[in-house]
Amino acid sequence: MQGLDAGWVTATPGLGRPAQLTALGNGVVPQQAARAVRLLEPPFPGCPRCSGA
Repeated sequence: MQGLDAGWVTATPGLGRPAQLTALGNGVVPQQAARAVRLLEPPFPGCPRCSGA
């Protein structure tokens, strides 16, 4: 559902259903995190110091 491999949370030994939901609820969707990192990589668009302008 969040782009994680099957069993990423549910196959964790000793992690009950409430803890699984908490872990997923506090997580970041991997695709969103990857996009954020790409947006933050230099050079920053529109930044005069980064673009050499």
